[in-house]
Amino acid sequence: MLHFRCSTTFSFLACRQAEERCLLSSSFSSCGAAVDSFFASHFSSPTPTPTALDPRSFVSALVRCRYVDDIRRVHAIATTTGMMRNLGVANKHIYIYAQHFALAEAYALFLRMGERDNVSWSVVIGAFAKVGDYASCFGTFRDFVRSGSRIDNFTLPFVLRACRDTMSLRLGVEVHNLVFKAGLHSDLFVSAALVDMYARCGDVENARKVFDKMVKRDMVSWTVMISGYADCGNPEESLILFDRMMEEGVAPDKITTVTVVFACAKLGVMHNAKMIHDYISNHKFSVDLILGTAMIDMYAKCGSVDAAREIFDGMRDKNVITWSTMISAYGIHGRGREALELFPLMLQSGIQPNRITCVSILSACSHAGLVDEGLRLFHSMEKEYFIYPDVKHYTCVVDLLGRAGKLKEALELSEKMTVEKDEGFWGALLGACRIHGTTHFAERAAKSLLELNPRIPSYYVLLSNIYANAGRWDDVAKVRELMANKGLRKTPGWTLIEIDKKTHRFRVGDKSNPLSKEIYKTLKVLIEKLELAGYVPDTNFVLHDIDEELKAGILSTHSEKLAIAYGIIATPGGTTLRISKNLRVCGDCHNFTKLASAVTQREIIVRDANRFHHFREGSCSCGDYW
Repeated sequence: MLHFRCSTTFSFLACRQAEERCLLSSSFSSCGAAVDSFFASHFSSPTPTPTALDPRSFVSALVRCRYVDDIRRVHAIATTTGMMRNLGVANKHIYIYAQHFALAEAYALFLRMGERDNVSWSVVIGAFAKVGDYASCFGTFRDFVRSGSRIDNFTLPFVLRACRDTMSLRLGVEVHNLVFKAGLHSDLFVSAALVDMYARCGDVENARKVFDKMVKRDMVSWTVMISGYADCGNPEESLILFDRMMEEGVAPDKITTVTVVFACAKLGVMHNAKMIHDYISNHKFSVDLILGTAMIDMYAKCGSVDAAREIFDGMRDKNVITWSTMISAYGIHGRGREALELFPLMLQSGIQPNRITCVSILSACSHAGLVDEGLRLFHSMEKEYFIYPDVKHYTCVVDLLGRAGKLKEALELSEKMTVEKDEGFWGALLGACRIHGTTHFAERAAKSLLELNPRIPSYYVLLSNIYANAGRWDDVAKVRELMANKGLRKTPGWTLIEIDKKTHRFRVGDKSNPLSKEIYKTLKVLIEKLELAGYVPDTNFVLHDIDEELKAGILSTHSEKLAIAYGIIATPGGTTLRISKNLRVCGDCHNFTKLASAVTQREIIVRDANRFHHFREGSCSCGDYW
């Protein structure tokens, strides 16, 4: 049984008034040429009869109507001549009204129809969904089911898309049950809509079940499933599906390719980025605004801001999103100056910044420590560009000030804010407190964060780490006990390294790799070399109340170090190592990797949860500011 809430969007009186407007409309002077032609062809005789009129002429006139008043005039004539008794003509009126967003007229006509078929119901249900009146969409579908009409593959996709757009997974499951009862589970259009609904609602498992049972899959189904995996944090499966799609003889089009580019950006693996770039080149897809901007983002997130800039420079047309994406690319790679240099070039090209552009620039300034430049932009947003700062802009500025150790100024700014603070804002403040070990401000930020969302483990971990750095072990124990009572667990850290078109995952103390013995032996030798070069393990980053020797032992088996050791074994000397982390790189591993790049004479590119670090000859692109 479906339990939809019905909307009273259109009262009976409103519907009646809309119908009367159609019947009484006689202002012929405002008619379009199509309607004038219709009148000329059918009303040259003073006494026309309904039997002399052709429904196709009415439909043709409706299709050519440019304004709602034109539709009303055709509607009035169709009513007076009795042509509205023709179901096809009546349905076409509903459809054309809906296309012109005249929902009151469309619904009024629908309610007064003596006979309705599935097209009538589908058009009204689809029209409500199109304008975002989902309550009326669901309510009308409920009436449709209760009317005893046979559910078909025209109506169901509209309702499933409404479930998707409202993220109503429960309603989507109920509609799926109706699909089985109606015997439409093998229908291509309905199955594609189900895959789309489940994937967009985050239920990628059920989306895949429907997808795998489809006898025939069209381009849309493949694209939606690939996108669903990327959106739900499984870009690896997106790329596996992309390969399978081609193996089954389905040639990906440009829209599918953009989806795969997005998945590559999520995964951050360079060989995949190059593979999809080759596919784009071989199939001669034009690098337009959408594809080009996606490729800029992909290369930036796969570790090559220079490749991203090549795409950017090669694009004929650029919009504000393209410019903002390129600015952001420089920002996450710590090249804040180059991000700032792009801004005046964007203005010179005639493109004005938007909110996203300002976030990109402020974030770039934060990553590069460009405090004065970031504050200058922030204070000019409203005066020069008529952009009122929202919470994202304030968050960037708090992050900018906090990273620079200006916590007092960051708090003063928070006191002056007129916009509501969100999790991102308090998270930035808490992160700044962690960097500078300020427990008083950290407690305040953590309290606000946990009031907003007490189910995020990382907030507790951050506060616990701040207490641990301050040696407040009793408070650490209290926070960990609080996490345990809430059933929350710390997200385990891992590191991926990309070698020979494959990725290899490591966790702290990992011994699952077949070359584990060699990895640990190589790591031991490397640590000895680094110690000769001045490396001293920073045990402050081991947040446990244990002795120093045990802390050093834990540090030596961090996942980043194991990945680097494996990279040294598995690649020729001088090869660039590309590493990805799911968490922020710790200070000890940062120092370790700087010295390792000098001792091994390799470039090591690390993507952590916040940004990229390019280690080369003993230094990092972040300038130790991260």
